Amino acid sequence: MASRWFAHTASQAAFLLGGIGTGNVSVGARGDLRDWELFNRPGKGLKIPFSFFAIHCRPAAGSARAPVTRILEAPVPPPFGLSNGLHPGTVAGLPHLRSSRMRGEYPFAQVEFSDDTLPAAVSLEAFTPFIPLDADDSGLPCALLRYRVSNGTEEALTVSIAGSLPNVIGFSGVDPAGTLTVQPGGRNVYREDTGFRGLFFTSAAVAADSLDHGSMSLATTDDDASCRPAWLEGGWVDGIQDFWDDFSDDGRLVSRPTFDAPASRQLAYAGHPPVGSLCVTRVIGAGAQSVFTFVLAWHFPNRPRAWRVEQVRTGTGPVPTVRNHYAARFQDAWAVIAYLVQNLDRLEGLSRSFHDALFGSTLPPAVIDALASNITVIRSPTCFRLEDGTFVSWEGCYDQAGCCEGSCTHVWNYAQTLAFLFPVLERSLLRVAFNLETGEDGRMAFRSRRVFGLPQHDMLPAADGQLGAVVRLYRDWKLCADEGFLRAAWPPAARCIEYALAHWDTDGDFVLDGEQHNTYDIEFHGQEPYANTIFLAALKAGAEIAAHLGDGERGARYARAFEEGRRRADALLWNGAWYVQRAGDVNRFRYQYGEGCLSDQLLGQSLAVIAGIGPVLPSERVRGALLSVFRHNFKEDLRETANAHRSYVLDGEAGLLLCSWPRGGRPRLPFPYADEVWTGVEYQVAAHLLHEGCVVEGLRLVDAVRARHDGVRRSPWDEVECGHHYVRSMASWGLLIAGSGFQYDLPRGRISFSPRIDAEDFRCFFSTGSAWGTYRQRVDPASGRRTWEIDVRYGSLEGIRVNEPG
Repeated sequence: MASRWFAHTASQAAFLLGGIGTGNVSVGARGDLRDWELFNRPGKGLKIPFSFFAIHCRPAAGSARAPVTRILEAPVPPPFGLSNGLHPGTVAGLPHLRSSRMRGEYPFAQVEFSDDTLPAAVSLEAFTPFIPLDADDSGLPCALLRYRVSNGTEEALTVSIAGSLPNVIGFSGVDPAGTLTVQPGGRNVYREDTGFRGLFFTSAAVAADSLDHGSMSLATTDDDASCRPAWLEGGWVDGIQDFWDDFSDDGRLVSRPTFDAPASRQLAYAGHPPVGSLCVTRVIGAGAQSVFTFVLAWHFPNRPRAWRVEQVRTGTGPVPTVRNHYAARFQDAWAVIAYLVQNLDRLEGLSRSFHDALFGSTLPPAVIDALASNITVIRSPTCFRLEDGTFVSWEGCYDQAGCCEGSCTHVWNYAQTLAFLFPVLERSLLRVAFNLETGEDGRMAFRSRRVFGLPQHDMLPAADGQLGAVVRLYRDWKLCADEGFLRAAWPPAARCIEYALAHWDTDGDFVLDGEQHNTYDIEFHGQEPYANTIFLAALKAGAEIAAHLGDGERGARYARAFEEGRRRADALLWNGAWYVQRAGDVNRFRYQYGEGCLSDQLLGQSLAVIAGIGPVLPSERVRGALLSVFRHNFKEDLRETANAHRSYVLDGEAGLLLCSWPRGGRPRLPFPYADEVWTGVEYQVAAHLLHEGCVVEGLRLVDAVRARHDGVRRSPWDEVECGHHYVRSMASWGLLIAGSGFQYDLPRGRISFSPRIDAEDFRCFFSTGSAWGTYRQRVDPASGRRTWEIDVRYGSLEGIRVNEPG
């Protein structure tokens, strides 16, 4: 696959580094470190002053060539209209490289620098280990950065690369002038350990139970390292000036800088935290290259025992805290690096194996881009793990805080990525939903607060969320064959179905018609296809699960309800071209859609086919309705569409509207999001189109989404809805399931593939609850004979039959 490259002017391109539930730092297209989100809260736009890498090159022997020292970043971009210019902490005024470009193939980011004044070519590869099915080793609070330097000259070069980082333990923000606010008392020390050495940052001023407690480390696996644990103290720009002069002189660092002259009483920029620098030096022969390895690690163990501090803050006392899962594994940031270094061959090898399997697919580039780019949601501040391993999430993240708490069930309905890559974490979400948030009456809170011991969320239950959870339970069973989990989760799941029959089906005809709260943050009234297709999928799943667990009476009852409900819903809601809402006077209630063509009208059917439940409505009508959605809701240019709500797509861009009214009948006040474009809905519709054989239409939707995320207008690795890294965008993984025709039934020991794209020579990544790897299929055009091979790269498919008829 030809991956996209983003020029250094692509200011929105930011590739996340960090593990599941650990927080992140991102690398930008300039090669800069940005968006520091290590402190158990989002930090979009947060640039920590004086955090940078620099390079020094000089001839190894006598030569007329002058030494060159540069910041290892492309130039700082406009605008420059700040009141006091750019803060010294941006190092904007020091010499930079001329340009750069970046590409990201998850979990690896590559930055190539260009500067004709530098006698060597430099590139950066950065990553954090990522291994599907291993949530712990994919949850390391660290980033590994490798600078590759190639000497294209005819003489040997002495090359040094230095990384600088301030001690931000006790960090509380950056003021408007760009000065870091940190509690005093930071301690920087140089350490050496088996296989690595570097700087360790702690603070004597921050208590162990404080939200601000933690440690950081910047280390290298190289032997020839020089270090300055703390820059020269003083006012103005004494520290950075002294560091730059020292590094530019010979490419090595004096460990304890001193200057005896008294400082001015005017101490501008004084009081910033101590900055440390670590330097690696190599001699690189003519025509040779060398790799400089650095590891950044962090450890901020404590977060509020709540979604938001104000939920548990009482007076001036300490805020109750809970520890992150990674804190139960590692004592501090130094221990993280020790584990990484000791296990690097395995961690990196499996990470590269995953990368190669995913990006070696013959699926279209835009599809692979959509699959890989939205993995970042799992490792963004949107998601985190508590000390016992419980996985929870916001819906997304504002720039500086989480957005929409509680592992929202109706948003997680759409997400497929987590379930296929880390099913143990998906089961954690379901365990919370069923065991903590479902009452004896079957009413499930769609936002979890009990996970923190707080009172249950007091709001209407979400019909789509709790019925979708039953579908997700079925998917997990078929993908993982975890009989124990199924048996434990089934009683509350069955109560969820019973609640729907008793409360949302008011006339007992197996078509929901009551007040149905849903993902559009309103309630639909009457009969409509969105909730009812999810209801039908839950009934069909429930019938099979109940029968499997020996509850034949319940299974038969659900099977009858499914058959009666699907017949009646199909007859009642079909308008000849798509499925519509039947609620009488469409303006009797606010926020309905009536005769509208809802993009999500077949969500339950889409979820059912991915989960292996099978169709819930007639296939010929499903295909017709999907094509109606594409025909009427997809716009090549949205400039003529009036949208009074949030704007995620702007003039000149293409996108799929949530709803349209091709035959009129638009309510006076339709549901508020009707004219918006959500990437998660675009992906689920695209995957469904692929499943139904509408390949051209499905791929056009995917192309439109990826074109909008071009690094200039939006980040390729951050799809926004209600917040950054929005959970619904993980619907993109359904494109792989649909495109490959992957079906799985591990309880019966079967998996199969039926590619719908380029089936003559097809390759793709696959994953189940027990293994992942690659699948390849060839079809002889003359005979139609199919041959295939499967390569298991992690885990085992022992006892699993592949491509055998059921």
